[in-house]
Amino acid sequence: MADARIERLVDRQEIADLLTEYCRALDLMDLAAIARVFTADCRVEYGPEERLQSRGAEGVAKSLERMWRWARTSHHLSNIQVEFESADAARAISYVIAWHQRPDGSTATVLGQYHDRLRRTDAGWRIAERRMLMNGNTEGFTVNLYRTPRRPAPAGWVAPNIDRPVETPGETNS
Repeated sequence: MADARIERLVDRQEIADLLTEYCRALDLMDLAAIARVFTADCRVEYGPEERLQSRGAEGVAKSLERMWRWARTSHHLSNIQVEFESADAARAISYVIAWHQRPDGSTATVLGQYHDRLRRTDAGWRIAERRMLMNGNTEGFTVNLYRTPRRPAPAGWVAPNIDRPVETPGETNS
């Protein structure tokens, strides 16, 4: 029992390392390293447009050549959740904040989630499917990414007025 739990912890760390390797390789524009993160037959979708979708590890690397349009990027990964489907298959959700700078110095930031299906291969864990969902973005980010769905408020719910300053007894807002 303890050995199985240790193996799961090791697998979980290997998956987390793989997900952060994608971010590191993308910021360096190391397209060969990006290809090594994915399975040879992977499917990747960043948005609904065909130009934001690719098939195969080499296809992903080729499609990400579009990132050369940015002078610099910085991808930060967190909140990694891994669920194992079997000894050789897993799902992961991780959150990303991706900052981008254009050659003219203007910037764009996207906040999103990677939804991944992973498969253990002879070379280790690899991403077999990836879909990115966008939680939010700055005005400068204009790429048509999938939006993260969110549950609506219950019928009749009223938002509290918490966005205005509150006066403390004895103080005035002048």
